[in-house]
Amino acid sequence: MKLLHFIESQQLEPDVIFSLFKKADELRERKEIELILKGKILATLFYEPSTRTRLSFEAAMQKLGGSVISTENAKEFSSAVKGESIEDSIRVVSSYADAIVIRHYEDGAAKIASLVSKVPVINAGDGKGQHPTQALLDLYTIYKEFGRVENLKIAIVGDLASGRTARSLCYLLGKFSKNEIILISPEHLKIGEDIKQYLKKHELKFREETDLDKILPEVDVVYMTRIQKERMTPEDYQRAHGKYILNTNNLPLIKQSCRILHPLPKVDEINLPLEIEKNDERIAYFRQAENGLYVRMALLVELLTK
Repeated sequence: MKLLHFIESQQLEPDVIFSLFKKADELRERKEIELILKGKILATLFYEPSTRTRLSFEAAMQKLGGSVISTENAKEFSSAVKGESIEDSIRVVSSYADAIVIRHYEDGAAKIASLVSKVPVINAGDGKGQHPTQALLDLYTIYKEFGRVENLKIAIVGDLASGRTARSLCYLLGKFSKNEIILISPEHLKIGEDIKQYLKKHELKFREETDLDKILPEVDVVYMTRIQKERMTPEDYQRAHGKYILNTNNLPLIKQSCRILHPLPKVDEINLPLEIEKNDERIAYFRQAENGLYVRMALLVELLTK
């Protein structure tokens, strides 16, 4: 199946996922990367802040020989401030570029963009909806660390009500057999019923917990996420802030074969000395961020070559 846009994790079937992983591996291993996308232009439209996602997409495009046009804070420094609709913005930008990467503060914005764009649209995060390229690089990281993406027990921890990375990862994990997901969150920040119904439909075992230390000894992956202060009331934030923290007190509970992931940025939910982050093999989140470059390179090649 040829991808036209990449808007949500559900679009990807296992054969496409593994094809992208293979391409990412090939690109990583090449000493000199062929300028496959020479002459192509990528537009990055970010209506919300971003560091890793925007820079990794722009680096990916340039490493492949393409060029980038960008607006870092489109909410304030684009025609959106004048009231222009997302549809009109995309109609114009798709005349300038060969692909568009969009991050937006509203759920469903990337889908709307894809309906009017003349070129491929990639969802780089839309409100509390999804962040499918993050989920893809998360899954790729699991694949690189374990050599498989099935028969694993994965704890997803933090703000699961607002966390688009957690939602997107659940959608991908649901496509592989014998995985078990443990959803750990404060009572008021549980994952949405739509995700639970999806997991049930795909017969993926899952359960909800509130005690992080209780489950740390049993899991293969700990996927930490931050409490998203910007997406909740001050009262809800105070109820959740500091509830789940990985530090030197509970790190010994985690087995040596486990891997700790985080979509980043991390705030205070992981509080480990630099020496441990540098030398403990269980710490995988910086390898995870690096993996994002190669996964996004593979995705751009998939979308922009015949």
